[in-house]
Amino acid sequence: MNKTNEQYDAVILGCKDVFLKKNKDYGTAWRVLRTISIVDQIYIKAQRIRTIQDLKQQKIADDIAGEFKGIINYSVIGLIQLGLPAGAPEELQETAVRAYYDQYIDTARSLMQDKNHDYGEAWRNMSQESFVDLILMKLLRIRQILGNDHKTLISEGIDANYNDIINYAVFALILQGEADSSKPVTP
Repeated sequence: MNKTNEQYDAVILGCKDVFLKKNKDYGTAWRVLRTISIVDQIYIKAQRIRTIQDLKQQKIADDIAGEFKGIINYSVIGLIQLGLPAGAPEELQETAVRAYYDQYIDTARSLMQDKNHDYGEAWRNMSQESFVDLILMKLLRIRQILGNDHKTLISEGIDANYNDIINYAVFALILQGEADSSKPVTP
């Protein structure tokens, strides 16, 4: 589990770096996004990964790892948006953005640790394709919850789905990193 925690933190460090750099470039322009728009941004990224997996080729240089990082960061945006009160300012201070990012990632990380305890890190035997399919399923669940006016009878809410999406994307990046590091180096 220590290895997983270290790998998780390394993935998140890279995602957070991109997130904070984009925050410097654009500020919190994402504050105008409604939940469905965030879901659609994640959907676009997950669907692109799935298409590349199915076709075994891509025409745009952005790699799959970058798309998974985007999925993580948009999921954090979704969690921040859900957690902010109505009427919160559109432009957030960098210190607040950093604190929110850490808060929501800490929640997702804690969930990962609890599930890893119960499931014995079964995700290590899963395929990247399965992670993409699970992310797409979670997005469809969020759309259904939105269609039900944010109400569920028995199921978890939107936030739980975002947390799962974060963890699936982190797992995919961990496994991709392990696969990349085990490839022989060609001269």
